[in-house]
Amino acid sequence: MEKREVVIVGAGPAGLAASIEAAKAGAQVLVVDLNMKPGGQLFKQIHKFFGSSAHHAGMRGIDIGTELLDEAQKAGVELWLNSTVIGLFPGNKVGIEDGSKGPEKKLVTVHADEIIVAAGASENVVRFKGWTTPGVMGAGAAQTMINVHHVKPGTRAVMIGSGNVGLIVSYQMMQAGIDVAALVEAAPKIGGYAVHAAKIRRAGIPIYTGHTIIEAVPGSDGTVSKVITAQVGSDFKPVEGTQQTIDADLVTIATGLKPSTELLRLMNCELVFDGAFGGYVPLHNRRMETSVKNIFAAGDTAGVEEASTALEEGRLAGISAAESLGYILRGDAEKERDVIWARLDALRMGPFGERRMIEKKKILDEFNGKVGTPVPEFQEV
Repeated sequence: MEKREVVIVGAGPAGLAASIEAAKAGAQVLVVDLNMKPGGQLFKQIHKFFGSSAHHAGMRGIDIGTELLDEAQKAGVELWLNSTVIGLFPGNKVGIEDGSKGPEKKLVTVHADEIIVAAGASENVVRFKGWTTPGVMGAGAAQTMINVHHVKPGTRAVMIGSGNVGLIVSYQMMQAGIDVAALVEAAPKIGGYAVHAAKIRRAGIPIYTGHTIIEAVPGSDGTVSKVITAQVGSDFKPVEGTQQTIDADLVTIATGLKPSTELLRLMNCELVFDGAFGGYVPLHNRRMETSVKNIFAAGDTAGVEEASTALEEGRLAGISAAESLGYILRGDAEKERDVIWARLDALRMGPFGERRMIEKKKILDEFNGKVGTPVPEFQEV
C-alpha cells in the first residue's frame, strides 16, 4: 500500500487549485484523473472569463488551465493521469486503477490522511424518439471534439438548451465551421447570460424558446438527418400542429449537469437535494469538509456552478486539508478562508448567482458537524 498526505480526485479547476494550496503549504499531494490530459473543463473553454482579476477576468479557460498546471508542477504536485479512482474505503484508503506509468493498468491502494473529491459533474440526458441515433450527443462531448481534438462532430447542428453551456458551445461550433441551424429551449426565456445569447443572435442563429425536440430522424446511413421540434404549452407538453422539421446531422444536448457524488456516497457522506446546484450535493462546512472527517468536496461535486467558483472552492479545500495536517495554523487558515468566502459571495451576486448564494448558505447552515460517520467494511484492494 502506498501513502500520501493528500489525495485529490480530479484534475479540473477545483482539483488543481486545491493541490496548489495544499502543496504550497508543504503537504505531499497526489492528484488522480481519468483523462489523458489534466485541466478538466478549462481546456475546452476558449472564451474569455468574466469577473475580477482575482477570477482571471479577460483570460481564456485554456490559458487559466495552463497557468494552474505550471503552478501545480512548481509546487511539487504529483499527477496520475489515465487513472481511475474506483472507490474510497474505510481508513481513508483510495482504490486506484493506475494507468499513469504505461499502457498496462494496475490496481493500487493509497492511504491518504486527507481526501478531496473534485470529480466534477456529468451531463443530464434528454430522452426523445431517436435519442440514441448516432449524431446525438452531449454539448460537452461536442465541445471536447472541437476544442481539444479539433474534430468537427457534424456539419449542421441543433442545440437543445439555452443555459450558458448551450449558448457558448453553439458559438464555438459556429467558430469551428459548423452551421448551427437553431437553438431550442423548452422554457419561456433564455437560461444563460444575455451577453452569450446576444453573440449567437448577432451571428444569425435563431433561438426558439417555448419549444422542444420531438424526434431525431435517421437518414439512410442510420445517422441523424433531420430534427423535428414543436412548441410547448404551459405544461411543457408539445402543442399539436406546431411541429417543424430542421435539416441537421448533429443534435447537441445542454440541459444541465448533475454533481458526481458517487465516491462520497461510498463513504456515507451526508447529501441533500438542491435543484439550484444540480441535484444531490454533499453537506459541508466552511472548510469544505463533509460530514465525514477528513473528506472534502469542491467544485461541481459540491454543486454545479462556474469554473471561477470551482477554483475558489478548491482553494478552500486545499487550505483546509493543509490545516488539518498542521501545515497551516488555524488562525491563518481562517483569515484565508474569510477572503475566499468574500470572493465567492461576490461571484454569487446578481440575477443568476443570488439564488446559489442563498442555497449555499442553507447547505452550510444545515451542516450538523457530524464526523466519523460509520462506513461499511470493504475488502481491501
